[in-house]
Amino acid sequence: MKKSTGLRWLWVTLIIWMIDRLTKYLALQHLPPYAEVPVIKHFNLTLAYNKGAAFSFLDSASGWQGWMFGAIALLVSVGLLVWLSRLSSKQRWLCIAVTLVMGGALGNLSDRFLYGYVIDFLDFYWGDLHWPSFNIADSAICVGAVMLFMDALRKRKIT
Repeated sequence: MKKSTGLRWLWVTLIIWMIDRLTKYLALQHLPPYAEVPVIKHFNLTLAYNKGAAFSFLDSASGWQGWMFGAIALLVSVGLLVWLSRLSSKQRWLCIAVTLVMGGALGNLSDRFLYGYVIDFLDFYWGDLHWPSFNIADSAICVGAVMLFMDALRKRKIT
């Protein structure tokens, strides 16, 4: 009998990528750049273009950073795909964590390929303090990374 691999969970990657693409398309169509559109207390929609990485790291560099971050996202995605293919599909938590990170990486990679920057639009704040704008792909990467960390901690306790 053939072992079922984690590749069965690739649908999670596809869903994250599709939701990310759709929400970024809607942000581009309906939000003015860099204008705060209030939604609820402590949350705005604010269209921003990020040429750098997390928290706009290297955003003002001369352009090489987009290629570097795109290459990193591609390499990470390939590595995650290989890892997923070696996991059992029964390792649900780990498979979902990997596919969330991969979906987010591919969402932001799509932006870099299509536009040369990443589209951010979620803006949380407290008073005058704003968390850096982010998107669905960033959220998926963060949730997946936390899940991977929790999985590693759980396994460390057992052994």
